[in-house]
Amino acid sequence: MNDAPQPIRVLVCDDQALVRAGYVTIFSAQPDMEVVGEAENGHEAVQTALRLRPDVVVMDIRMPLLDGIQATRHLAGPHAQDPPKVLVVTTFNVDAYVYDAFKAGASGFLLKDSPPAELVGGIRTVARGDALLAPAVTRHLIGHFAEHLRPAHAERDSVAETLTPRELEVFQQVAQGLSNAEIAAVLFITPETVKTYVSRILAKLGLRDRVQAVVLAHRIGFMTHP
Repeated sequence: MNDAPQPIRVLVCDDQALVRAGYVTIFSAQPDMEVVGEAENGHEAVQTALRLRPDVVVMDIRMPLLDGIQATRHLAGPHAQDPPKVLVVTTFNVDAYVYDAFKAGASGFLLKDSPPAELVGGIRTVARGDALLAPAVTRHLIGHFAEHLRPAHAERDSVAETLTPRELEVFQQVAQGLSNAEIAAVLFITPETVKTYVSRILAKLGLRDRVQAVVLAHRIGFMTHP
């Protein structure tokens, strides 16, 4: 009986053949990853992902026929069934792309000039359900766009009523982009306890992952004072 964990099944989507080949080489060399397919445009990305059901889709933004944002929305948007995790990797460090990618359902965002180890780590991060922002994509980006939205006071009140005081504290730290270890240090609890709180918060608020929690927190003006 083989109890070894199943590898992370990865689909690589990019319109440049050389980039795809590089990704395949890097990811296939990892003992815990399996590249199950490739796609050269957004339409093919959607069709291939629906057919192969990968765990993680590595998605470029600027692709023909259907761009990466639209493809992400098809695969991981609010109406998607059994959505994969989408890791957006692009050369374009533009605020709007980051915000649009997360709104579309992406779980992470990295730049193509990220070191291979960071790309590999990004796949592992989103595969286990955590959100990922590249160091070069600073945490204030989502907030920059959310500042132009009228705070949803009714939704804010609903969140405050739904979560316990301790969960609200953890939610606020998650909204700042802190990892479980960082939250544990701030609140003087263990990372395992933080993980439990985060899972409970996501379930109560009907959120898929930490990215959605960050977007919600910004939208309802929950960044500094719960």
